[in-house]
Amino acid sequence: MKKITSSHPDHGIHKKRLNRVRGQIDGIEKMIDERRYCPDILIQLRAASKALESIEAEIMKSHIHGCVKTAIKSKDEKEVGSKIEEIMNLVQR
Repeated sequence: MKKITSSHPDHGIHKKRLNRVRGQIDGIEKMIDERRYCPDILIQLRAASKALESIEAEIMKSHIHGCVKTAIKSKDEKEVGSKIEEIMNLVQR
């Protein structure tokens, strides 16, 4: 698949939040080692999952407003189709 040249978004801003999620995961692992109450573990798992979903949504938004928008502006039908297919595959996963 041919990639068009554009300024790729910087996702570095998400690293702080990813580090926070990593800390949550470490905490969950500790809870499991300590044989903590199941609902407490599940609550922490849900929180970590929601945090990752939020980061995912922000990166998807950035991709659409950056990479996909650039493809549309290029008016290259093949590139636009490729980006649409890419988005569909991401959504279906």
